[in-house]
Amino acid sequence: MKTVTASSANNESASDSSNNDELKNALISNFGTPCAVIDLDVVERNIARAQTLCDEAGVANRPHIKTHKSPLLANMQIAAGAQGITCQKLGEAEVMAEAGISDILLATNLLGAARSGRLAALQQQLPLKVCADNTVSLAAYAQAAKDAKRAIDVLIECDTGQQRAGVETPEEALALARYIKDEPMLNFAGVLFYPPLDGWPRTQQFFNQLATGLAELGLEAAIVSTGGTPNFCNIGNLKGATEHRAGTCIFNDLMMIKTGFATQDDCAYRVYSSVVSRAGENRGILDAGSKTLTSDTGGMEDFGLIIEHPAARIHKFAEEHGFLDLSATNHKPEVGDIVRIIPNHVCVSVNMMDQLVAVRGENIVDVIPVAARGKLV
Repeated sequence: MKTVTASSANNESASDSSNNDELKNALISNFGTPCAVIDLDVVERNIARAQTLCDEAGVANRPHIKTHKSPLLANMQIAAGAQGITCQKLGEAEVMAEAGISDILLATNLLGAARSGRLAALQQQLPLKVCADNTVSLAAYAQAAKDAKRAIDVLIECDTGQQRAGVETPEEALALARYIKDEPMLNFAGVLFYPPLDGWPRTQQFFNQLATGLAELGLEAAIVSTGGTPNFCNIGNLKGATEHRAGTCIFNDLMMIKTGFATQDDCAYRVYSSVVSRAGENRGILDAGSKTLTSDTGGMEDFGLIIEHPAARIHKFAEEHGFLDLSATNHKPEVGDIVRIIPNHVCVSVNMMDQLVAVRGENIVDVIPVAARGKLV
């Protein structure tokens, strides 16, 4: 998209203030609200920071694209030094592969994609890395690999305290490794962890025991993958780790501020929303509701921080409405005001968007499609 300056986008005069009034006018004139906006200067700084953290720890950077879902942004991460990418769903990987990205790890059990034939179709195009924590998934991967006529690399997902997916003991992991070893269309590629913040010592114990058992089987974990933006504080603490997967760090959000990883200035993603009603003294309505910010609180109260009115609460949603509690706000917004919102959880908000408006300073410089949004399989 051709650069649009704030002044050229709207002929009406606008004050130059910390509220970014000129940019707000440009955005509503060109796109309306609600509008998802990313600051490319902050994005580039965040990409560089994640790469530096990985480089200093001596592990490869394999960013998770589930946050931004954009081949353009994924290629920016690769250009900055990332060795490849992580996807959560096969549909995301299909979009990234179409954009020319070939080193792809899929970090979830892919039963639906395998049974539908889509895993085989993409594996036929390029060699994928998949993960599993059960033999049902492994059997489906083996059939997909046979259909693709290309053996598939498999990582065993291990749980060391998150209580999400993953085997819970080294013995379970070794049983899956034996299955993979005995299946000619499966290659044992390594192990995948997402340790809790306080779980890295027990993750080390788990991995040490597993590595010993793998050696007895004649196997070695070429890839030992750790994950999570909050876990950047622990990166390098797992002896034997080869790579790290982090997604949220490219944009950041209130959850990352809460963990201490980010500040408000590190949050590259903002939702610009209009105040459309002030029917009561201490209440108001935004045009951004659950279809924009989503109802995922990320374990926090309310549904985002309004930069201009930090004491205001977005305390509940309808689909198109955000309900404001303004009782603690001395300076209250007026109908027609445009506010900037940092969401609790940025990944789910991005997934609601068709596009991200990219800015630098007061200039709108691009419109980036969220090409991999809504990929459920």
